[in-house]
This record gives sequence, structure tokens and C-alpha cells, in this order.
Amino acid sequence: MASSKNQYELTYVISGVVKQNQIDDIVRSITQYVEGNGGEIIEVDEWGNQRLAYEIDKKRSGYYVNMYFRAPGDLIPKVERQMQINDDILRYLSLRMDAKMIRHYEKQKKRAARKAEEEAAAAAEAEAEAEAEEEGEE
Repeated sequence: MASSKNQYELTYVISGVVKQNQIDDIVRSITQYVEGNGGEIIEVDEWGNQRLAYEIDKKRSGYYVNMYFRAPGDLIPKVERQMQINDDILRYLSLRMDAKMIRHYEKQKKRAARKAEEEAAAAAEAEAEAEAEEEGEE
């Protein structure tokens, strides 16, 4: 049975007391689990340590990770099970992205790319002006 792939957004919070190398291992293992079970990673966005809105398991901060991927629907319960059995993951939320969510995501990506291009152009222009001033001084 060939199941079609939907696009998903998975956000999870890793305990704030976990060391960075363990965080990297958790993120890598979840990413590899999705890929190894027929998923296709689009983006993994690590937001870093954030203060939690409320205490979870006596913890006040957590390391937030947002992952976008395409996968068959039957993979989601398996990924969620991996999240449940990992004691370092405090919370997770997986959403199947509908057309509106996908459009919003793509708009955000385009806006971020445009902003990065503008910043790079401004930096190059500033560098060129600085070089022109140096040549004028000599």
C-alpha cells in the first residue's frame, strides 16, 4: 500500500538541564528516525533555550526544536511514541499542515531569504565604501 506523504510540523521541547551534546544527539536521532521510516526532512529549526510558560516536571526552561517534514500519516504515531519514551523530551506537538499553513510557511521562508539578501547587499555596499575611503586616504 503506497500511502501519500503529507507535510507536518513537529515542535518539541527538550529539558533545559540536558547538556548541548545530548540535545544534539536527541535532535539527530529524531531526524534520523523520521528519515529512516520514509519521511523527508524539509527543515529543522532549533530555537534554543527558552523559559517555559509554566513549570513542567519541576523544570523552568526547555530547548525548543521545530521540524518540518513530509511523511506518510502512519509514521506520526511512531514518532510520537519515540517522543513519549524519551524522558528528556518534556512536550511535543505534531500538526499536519493544511494548504493555508503551507502557504504561510513558504511566505515566511521567502521573506527571510529576501531579508538575508538585503542584509548581504547592505554589508557588501558598506565594505565597498570602506575600501573606497581607504584608497582615497592613500
